[in-house]
Amino acid sequence: MRHLLVVKQPEDWPSPEGDVEVVSAEAYLTSPVFAEARGPTRVVNLCGSYQYQSIGYYVSLLATARGHKIIPAVSATQDIRSRGYLRTVAEDLAPMAKKAFAEVKETRTSLDVYFGHSLSGEDDRLRTGLFGLLQIPLMRAAFSLRDGLWFLQSVTPLSVSQLTPEIKARVFTLAQSSFHQGAPRRQLKAYRYDLAILHNPDEADSPSNQRALAKFRRAAEDLGLWTELIQKNDYRRLTEFDALFIRETTAVNHHTYRFARKAAAEGLVVIDDPESILRCTNKVYLAELLERHGIRHPKTTVLSKHSLARAKGTLQYPCILKRPDGAFSLGTVRVNSAEEFDAAAKTLLDESELILAQEFVPTEYDWRIGVLDGKPLFACRYFMARNHWQIIARDPSGRERLGEHQTVPIGEAPPKIVEAAVKATKLIGDSLYGVDLKELNGKPYIIEVNDNPNVDAGVEDEILGNTLYETIMKTFLERIEAKKKGRPQ
Repeated sequence: MRHLLVVKQPEDWPSPEGDVEVVSAEAYLTSPVFAEARGPTRVVNLCGSYQYQSIGYYVSLLATARGHKIIPAVSATQDIRSRGYLRTVAEDLAPMAKKAFAEVKETRTSLDVYFGHSLSGEDDRLRTGLFGLLQIPLMRAAFSLRDGLWFLQSVTPLSVSQLTPEIKARVFTLAQSSFHQGAPRRQLKAYRYDLAILHNPDEADSPSNQRALAKFRRAAEDLGLWTELIQKNDYRRLTEFDALFIRETTAVNHHTYRFARKAAAEGLVVIDDPESILRCTNKVYLAELLERHGIRHPKTTVLSKHSLARAKGTLQYPCILKRPDGAFSLGTVRVNSAEEFDAAAKTLLDESELILAQEFVPTEYDWRIGVLDGKPLFACRYFMARNHWQIIARDPSGRERLGEHQTVPIGEAPPKIVEAAVKATKLIGDSLYGVDLKELNGKPYIIEVNDNPNVDAGVEDEILGNTLYETIMKTFLERIEAKKKGRPQ
């Protein structure tokens, strides 16, 4: 095995020992001695810069063409420019970074890495890991702290010209050793695509709890989807991903809708898509849509300030008043008389030009049917909170009390309930929905179609377990691949 250390100016380096040859980049690129040589050759490229069409770039490029084993390979020099690849490296090395930077007080720090080592005797495990994954001989890795985790922000090859003679001598020793030890090559898990999961860790009624988010990530990564939990401040980063999964309560006048719009415009696969958000989060639209298509739902009247007096005498009490964009039972009140109606309606109309008055359909529980891509996914019974008419009861301080739940196999849910749920979602789109229904005298009544349904560990996944998360992630994968191939999704 021939060992070549390729540098720009050999005279600036110590004399080699043993079987290592120090050659100039110009000689390596132009001399027939190297171009026509046969036999196994190992090359370490220490030109310091690997920019496209630079001397260092061509050394690595021609070494590959000659069949030489080269560090760094051209692919490695491109990998360090890929933010997606660096995110994956950071995730793989996260435990090492956490330990290495445990005493760092700032939110930014960096490491100089010399063939996987420091020059000061520090703990080298993180450096060894970086070298094993990135295969850049001399580099500076910059990290930043976010949400308690250290993220790899950038990797820059170190300029050989800036090394002191003392450091250069020590680097030279490490370079010679690397020929015989080999680079500690580590394999990254192969991720095909990048998925962003938008969430708000401070949201009280998040559509997915932390355990569910972890299960989504595990299912995605098993399929080759690299995932990152992002928040509203990551809006400008959307173009780094292939898909967006919104796990935060959506609204049109909210950043979730802006995220969905931008992601869709940039060609990402989005669940839930902006059209579904627009259609589902407004109950006035949904009531009109169900009525127009003859889908059974509680009798609903749209009210404005000018129609209150006329409506008050025609409604049956008790009835339900709803703000068009309420979620998690917020903006929904039951009124038992015309007197109560006046006060409640005026309060709601202070927030919206239109509200809804809906027939009260008392039941012991509501059905929630999860639907994905036009197919039923899960079925739950959500029971009313004790001594209350809703699933969620709130006391004056805002403290919540929830009713019980019972998740059942789709095959055990009443067929008419499941059919009605699927039929309703087909008016909206092909995304992920949660359809709330009541059953009265054997007939299904659509209450709402939610674009961002709860998928919580310990509730909706009680029957399907991990299969629930895998099914949703498989849909993402299939849609990403269809989009990449130019097929309709």
